Amino acid sequence: SVKELGAGGATIETRFPLQLNSLHDLRLTLGPKSVVVKGRVVHSHISEVDQADVAYLTGLEFVAPPDYVVSAITEYLESLRTGRAGA
Repeated sequence: SVKELGAGGATIETRFPLQLNSLHDLRLTLGPKSVVVKGRVVHSHISEVDQADVAYLTGLEFVAPPDYVVSAITEYLESLRTGRAGA
């Protein structure tokens, strides 16, 4: 699951570790839009341990995201900010 999102990267939570500097394709659903972006793992650590599972918090830096992806992320984040301000 995505915990934080910005135009340059994301923090995600997984149930499995990701190797530092590995590359992953991510499909992000941003409201009505969906985009695919390549991310490089810049940090990863255990964030939670319970009896059955381990959760890993991983930081991804987007690698050369196309302009339309940056624009879609920026527009999505702005729509969230606007929605919260009006609530």
